[in-house]
Amino acid sequence: MRFLNDKRPAYELTYDDVFMVPSHSAVGSRMNVDLRTNDGTGTTIPLVVANMTAVAGRRMAETTARRGGITIIPQDVPVDIVASTIAKVKSSDLVFDTPITVKPHHTAGYARHLIPKRSHGAAVVVDGNMPVGVVTEKDLQGVDNFTQVAHLMSTDLVVVDHSIDPKAAFDFLVAHSRKFAPVVAENGELTGIITRKGALRASMYTPAVDAQGRLRVGAAIGINGDPVSRATTLIEAGADVLVVDTAHGHQQQMMEVLELIAAQDFAVPLVAGNTVTAAGTKDLLNAGATIVKVGVGPGAMCTTRMQTGVGRPQFSAVLECVEAAHELGGHVWADGGVRHPRDVALALAAGASNVMIGSWFAGTLESPGDLYTDSDNRLYKESFGMASRRAVHHRNQQTEGYERARRAMFEEGISTSRMFIDPQRPGVEDQLDRIVSGVRSSLTYAGADSLASFADRAIVGVQSAAGFAEGRPVPTSWN
Repeated sequence: MRFLNDKRPAYELTYDDVFMVPSHSAVGSRMNVDLRTNDGTGTTIPLVVANMTAVAGRRMAETTARRGGITIIPQDVPVDIVASTIAKVKSSDLVFDTPITVKPHHTAGYARHLIPKRSHGAAVVVDGNMPVGVVTEKDLQGVDNFTQVAHLMSTDLVVVDHSIDPKAAFDFLVAHSRKFAPVVAENGELTGIITRKGALRASMYTPAVDAQGRLRVGAAIGINGDPVSRATTLIEAGADVLVVDTAHGHQQQMMEVLELIAAQDFAVPLVAGNTVTAAGTKDLLNAGATIVKVGVGPGAMCTTRMQTGVGRPQFSAVLECVEAAHELGGHVWADGGVRHPRDVALALAAGASNVMIGSWFAGTLESPGDLYTDSDNRLYKESFGMASRRAVHHRNQQTEGYERARRAMFEEGISTSRMFIDPQRPGVEDQLDRIVSGVRSSLTYAGADSLASFADRAIVGVQSAAGFAEGRPVPTSWN
């Protein structure tokens, strides 16, 4: 990447402060660009779901990996639960979504709670593991919570065989005027669900898979307790990436933990953070990390900069840390501060190998949180920072009462924030479509056919706040 007119400013830059200019391009279609990363994580789109309790869970992990990203399961989750989550992700299908299932005797209230866990808006009614009907959100409207599903479900089943390819599945659904259908094995047992959009996406995305052809998933650990033991358990469970995570990554205890874990030679990428300086990046890499997580304070749930004055504008932080990492053969994840697809593209232009997203994905149906409705009937989920009182309380539940109370006094982060579900893009895949479309177009504007060539060819300029505002769309007439 280079600055327009080769003028690198002396002051610090956020994503809003910069823009890219187009260059001569021979790439053609946006579908001709390669978004695979080279940092060893196996992602085929450069997106990582942040290890936040309100964001990263099993449904999020399998859905994003199916489309080429990777999710990091948080360190606050008990290690046996993380191991179980990894196993479930690994057993998920590469093409077909995991269905929501209910039984005929289950109630409408039970189904009403489960259906929003996935974005296809339906549950398959099963007898044993044989599909016998389908119940949709529309079927539940105006129905008493205690009504049994057997009285509401549609038994006019149209199923597809597990061996069908995505294009044939799409054509089949169109021919039968169905938006989705259960997927069954040869013996008729339910194995998944396919939607029209899912069939299209299966031909447009490449899943992030391990050497055994299973979906990839990562896991985070802290620097306290027995991090080596937890890391060993997670690797044995099948974790593809380890993230050693603490708010202040450039500290001695982090270096010591990294050295201990690196000595285990787990043969998976080892991510460490967070930091925002070249010195911090080099120290983390020298201690054994292969990837450095960059970002202090840019996240939507983070109050660190307002509380402490510590942090750094994210674009400048990523740019400097990438330069330092490349000197040592390492990589950088840009963690936080993205609000629009353009921000993801700018982080990649600065040289990040992956971009980590948290709160943006909290407001999707696949995030772990419960679904709420506000006074205006808008759906939302609650998100919270990982250094907030809520997260600290959860993290220290096994700690002795007095010490737990002491730790609770030092919070940095928002404990409750409403992340509204976009009715036009309710699922995380909808958001991935939006982001990836923007990133692909950014590469074509730069004349780049890969992330590596994008970081080399991108030309970035600096703009005023008015320049940023000028680029925003106008949803209604200004007359």
